[in-house]
Amino acid sequence: MQRRNLIKAFTLSASIAAMGMSWTLQAAETIKVGVLHSLSGTMAISETSLKDMALMTIDEINAKGGVLGKQLEAVVVDPASNWPLFAERGRQLLTQDKVAVTFGCWTSVSRKSVLPVYEELNGLLFYPVQYEGEEMSPNVFYTGAAPNQQAIPAVEYLMSEDGGGAKRYFLLGTDYVYPRTTNKILRAFLISKGVADKDIEEVYTPFGHSDYQTIVANIKKFSAGGKTAVISTVNGDSNVPFYKELANQGIEATDIPVVAFSVGEEELRGIDTKPLVGQLAAWNYFQSVENPVNTKFVADWKAYAKAKNLPNADTVVTNDPMEATYVGIHMWAQAVEKAGTTDVDKVREAMYGQTFAAPSGFTLTMDKTNHHLHKPVMIGEVQEDGQFSVVWQTEGPVRAQPWSPYIEGNDKKPDYAVKSN
Repeated sequence: MQRRNLIKAFTLSASIAAMGMSWTLQAAETIKVGVLHSLSGTMAISETSLKDMALMTIDEINAKGGVLGKQLEAVVVDPASNWPLFAERGRQLLTQDKVAVTFGCWTSVSRKSVLPVYEELNGLLFYPVQYEGEEMSPNVFYTGAAPNQQAIPAVEYLMSEDGGGAKRYFLLGTDYVYPRTTNKILRAFLISKGVADKDIEEVYTPFGHSDYQTIVANIKKFSAGGKTAVISTVNGDSNVPFYKELANQGIEATDIPVVAFSVGEEELRGIDTKPLVGQLAAWNYFQSVENPVNTKFVADWKAYAKAKNLPNADTVVTNDPMEATYVGIHMWAQAVEKAGTTDVDKVREAMYGQTFAAPSGFTLTMDKTNHHLHKPVMIGEVQEDGQFSVVWQTEGPVRAQPWSPYIEGNDKKPDYAVKSN
């Protein structure tokens, strides 16, 4: 009897061990994907929706069978708008969570914090936001815009008759690398077009800044010297008090147009947009563009928000960095299928020349040499409902120029510098 009980015990133990082994094997059958976005702090207003879009895209891919026959498993971390913490969380994703790829970052300071970690450990980062250029890494694919795909065309529009023919430019930004480098490029560009140095003003505020009363008053004073436009590289939740102060002081787009590079549909959700009608933003996608791919994209996002009970699910919107996130994840999945592996070096090779029919209405291509997407450029006017009406766009996608010709010495930096290891 005792022997029979021992046999039963051994059989039970073996069964439990076998079950444990099957659980381990099943867990190993997923491909882990890192999502590195601020879900708290000053940048949460912009980045939380990118996390949610990444999760929706992963669900969409999984519903179609996953990648290489395996389901994608999202590993979400919150660097909390703390730039050194981005590096720590990135290292955690690569060394502890063993992710195959990471989708994340918004500000350039967060990306530059993460970059040495991903280069040291040969990780792969997809960066979905417009930025200042002046960078190419074999470990990063840039699915947002370079300056020639956003900032330069926007200023050319402001200089044109259709854009109001501005003669003076007030460059207002958050105090970190993206606004300062972008404005360095824009200042050189404006001077090359004959704009005098005295007709260019630069002002910077810290992250989370909320008192724009004096700055907006100074914009009004500056505009007394001639037809003026404001170029805004203000990032994060500071955009809400800035736009509210524009309205408080009665600044209208017909008087002083403001073109924003970091304000889209998501940031406008918390603002009364009626006083801002006609103000501008330059992006590569707007929710309002009309084509079948975008119709499905917007509908899928709204359905996902309701199904997941996201905050304010009834008013969710899509925007440019969300589209760039969606495109980047799909392109990576295509590259993994092509490579037949998640090995970073092989996926990198497979990414070159990848194409994807994007919600913007264009087929986007990953450049074969510079790790940037070819993207259309669009300028939109704010409407009463917080959406944008596209008033100008390029005929097709524009090839990114990571090294701006308006920065001295960049003519010696080839854009084919990024090659496989």
